[in-house]
Amino acid sequence: MSPNILAIDTSTEACSVALQFNNQVSSDFVISNRDHTKQVLPMVDTLLKRSECNLSQIDAIAFGQGPGSFTGVRIGIGVAQGLAFGIGVPMIGVSNLMTLAQGAYRKTHIKTVVAAIDARMSEIYLGVYQYNNDVWQAMINECVIKPDQVSEKLAHLSLTDCVCSGTGWQTYPNMLKGIMQSDHHLPEAQDMLKIAENLFNHGQTINPEDAQASYLRNEVTWKKLPGRN
Repeated sequence: MSPNILAIDTSTEACSVALQFNNQVSSDFVISNRDHTKQVLPMVDTLLKRSECNLSQIDAIAFGQGPGSFTGVRIGIGVAQGLAFGIGVPMIGVSNLMTLAQGAYRKTHIKTVVAAIDARMSEIYLGVYQYNNDVWQAMINECVIKPDQVSEKLAHLSLTDCVCSGTGWQTYPNMLKGIMQSDHHLPEAQDMLKIAENLFNHGQTINPEDAQASYLRNEVTWKKLPGRN
């Protein structure tokens, strides 16, 4: 039987939670730029009640570790840590870029995905993934990069049959020529579950006190832009 996993992500303007319980998946997803702190725990509570699951029945808690909004990433980690500490279970950090790849695959069944999140200040967070034997493999190290540098960065990769995913493509749709555009723009917690289950089955969990964010760049740079969290 698959592990029971609760997934939480607040790293972008989306606030989402998902639950894999007794081999069934349920999820909730809202767009909420400023209210993640107020919304995420009630969403978790509603999801658990809907699935008739007690928090004590959870085997692990997955969280979006970034990249994304610095404040949003911290909120998600903090909530996940609090729940994990409370019930004494491990945590599983999941890349938001890889989560975008899983979401694009869910919608298109294309196994190579170029994921990009708008990082503001004329930059994007970039990751490229290929799906082999039910596992996502990173084709480059996740990075923060200028949009006009993406083509050169990925020139050595064979991207003949791939799809894009993420808000970076909404903002900069012409970063690569000939890439199939997708309508999948935000990471969703439901797409974290399959990645988290694979990590759980391979013993790749962490203690709650060891949960870390993946920012990919200096927080001070992000905060120079007024009005962004």
